[in-house]
Amino acid sequence: MSGHSKWHNIQGRKGAQDKKRGKIFQKISRDLYQAAKAGGAEIDGNPQLRLVIDKAHAANMPKDNIQRALDKATGVGGANYEEITYEGYGPAGTAVMVSCLTDNKNRTAAAIRSAFTHHGGSLGSNGSVSYMFDRKGYIVILRDDLNVDEDDMLMDALDAGADDMKASDEKFEIFVNPSDLNAVRDELQKKYTLDTAEVTMFPQTVTEVPSDKASQYTGLIDELDENDDVQDVYEAAKLPEDAE
Repeated sequence: MSGHSKWHNIQGRKGAQDKKRGKIFQKISRDLYQAAKAGGAEIDGNPQLRLVIDKAHAANMPKDNIQRALDKATGVGGANYEEITYEGYGPAGTAVMVSCLTDNKNRTAAAIRSAFTHHGGSLGSNGSVSYMFDRKGYIVILRDDLNVDEDDMLMDALDAGADDMKASDEKFEIFVNPSDLNAVRDELQKKYTLDTAEVTMFPQTVTEVPSDKASQYTGLIDELDENDDVQDVYEAAKLPEDAE
């Protein structure tokens, strides 16, 4: 039995690693699509796309995955992909926004609605929860091997046109007006290597999920994350510490 248990544990760890890698690839695919859609699929004329492709290579993302995301953006193969955002409520009324990229709206809508229903939530109408989030430009610079202190980074960020910055032991998080993201990104790239540069959603406040609803909530988020059409899930919720 011990041999079986060891094999089971190894398989469990591998499954968790594969799931984590899949989520990373999914996010990078989203970023590739958005960068190519906004600025074209030629790296030389699209610094944002170059940044994302560098991240894809660093994550050992297969070339086929990279090309597939670029093909979606440029319409290769005749498929017409559309970006759609769904809004809903998870268990205990937690606000959730789901950003999707799909070539079949009916399929995607049915799957998203089903996920909410299966896990004690409900899909809402447009605008039902989006007012609880702020849309911001977001830049991350990792502190690994970076010889710069917080004050200097703050000055560089503000000089580049950023609005605010938050520092931790691992990274600098820089917040930007969405319309200024490209300009701030280009300026900071002259001096630093950026880990992330994107427009994303931040909750204004968060709702704590009760302990008895935590498994329902994580089930909802996991099912959404595992859907191939889902590009991002934005949450205005906090799990209890014993569930994190």
